[in-house]
Amino acid sequence: MTFLAQRSRLSLVALCVAGALAGCASSGSNKAELTTTSDATAVQRKVDIRMQLAIGYFQQGQYSVALDEVKMALAADPNYADGYGMRGLIYQQMGEIALAEDNFVRARKLAPSNPELDNNYGSFLCQTGRAKEALPLFDAALKNRAYRSPASAANNAGSCALKIKDYASAERYLLQALQLTPDLPATNTNLARVYVEKGDYVRANFFITRLNKVAKMESLTADVLWLAIKVQHKLGDKDAEAGWATQLRRHHAGSAEYAAYQRGAFDE
Repeated sequence: MTFLAQRSRLSLVALCVAGALAGCASSGSNKAELTTTSDATAVQRKVDIRMQLAIGYFQQGQYSVALDEVKMALAADPNYADGYGMRGLIYQQMGEIALAEDNFVRARKLAPSNPELDNNYGSFLCQTGRAKEALPLFDAALKNRAYRSPASAANNAGSCALKIKDYASAERYLLQALQLTPDLPATNTNLARVYVEKGDYVRANFFITRLNKVAKMESLTADVLWLAIKVQHKLGDKDAEAGWATQLRRHHAGSAEYAAYQRGAFDE
């Protein structure tokens, strides 16, 4: 999932350049200035500080502490959309599904064109079994030219489409994500899954092979390594199959996937 970015308080105001703009006065009292952090209100500064702390605690997995920080931010500014979005992420991680949805919905009402909120809420819907509702939210995020993380939404949309076996849409989203960030392991893995489902093991192997370049073996989950083994098995490449199997044994010897490999359950 992607995290909410800190709300920026900085904005650029018009600057008078001598001789460039008519009507620009030379006296110091009339010169335009840059708005800086010191110009923010006490409430704005408090909200920003609390949100920075909340994001930090969230990333560390300290969800209760992060929740307290967000609550203080929202107490200072009850209409802060990103605060509700952050609280939705926290509740989602805590397993409080109803509370998470309430906060995501409230955040999007306050900021209906925020692509980060669309992506996060779409991810929430997909992870809670509502993939068809999620895809339009990813589309909205991807259409927003101001969105700074379109690859995240494209990959999330592709993964979500995979869940409902819409392989054509999954391929389209994931190829878009690949163009934006070609070295993202999740994108390459999901494209391999798409082509396995389509029975195109040669193309699946192309993206499996790329994982050697874009991911550390110890970071790959057992299901990804098992996918790689099955692709090599289908292609009849025994050496490559054995290589991936070694990685599965080394990093996930106690997994259900390794047990399946040992009994030769390639088609389960």
